[in-house]
Amino acid sequence: MATPTIPEKFLPVLTEKKAFAHLATIMPDGTPQVTPVWFFYKDGKFVVNTARGRVKDRNMSKNAKVALSITDPDNPYAHIAVRGKVVRATEEGANAGIDAMAKKYLGQDKYPFARAGEVRVIYEIQPTSVSAMG
Repeated sequence: MATPTIPEKFLPVLTEKKAFAHLATIMPDGTPQVTPVWFFYKDGKFVVNTARGRVKDRNMSKNAKVALSITDPDNPYAHIAVRGKVVRATEEGANAGIDAMAKKYLGQDKYPFARAGEVRVIYEIQPTSVSAMG
């Protein structure tokens, strides 16, 4: 049975490991769109960071319903699936946020893929359903 509680054994995957989340958003025509993303898990929410104008940004701005699929990088059979909704979107702190994610995922102090004029945005996702395997 799905529950919005993250199983304790998955917390290290979400907070300590370099696990990628596959973020599913909904296109304007109702079809799903999936993108691998970096994330943080803190205060019971998943935090993702993207640039304004990207497909996932446009989709989450119009429809708050999303899903995340995360596999333990050390055990591909351990998996967590989260359905949720965007509860906050802000540009405030987003540049520092992507730099922090670059530190976690690349070991670099500064996000190396920034484009000139790019505006970053943070999306906070509140889980509404969680299921785990493994």
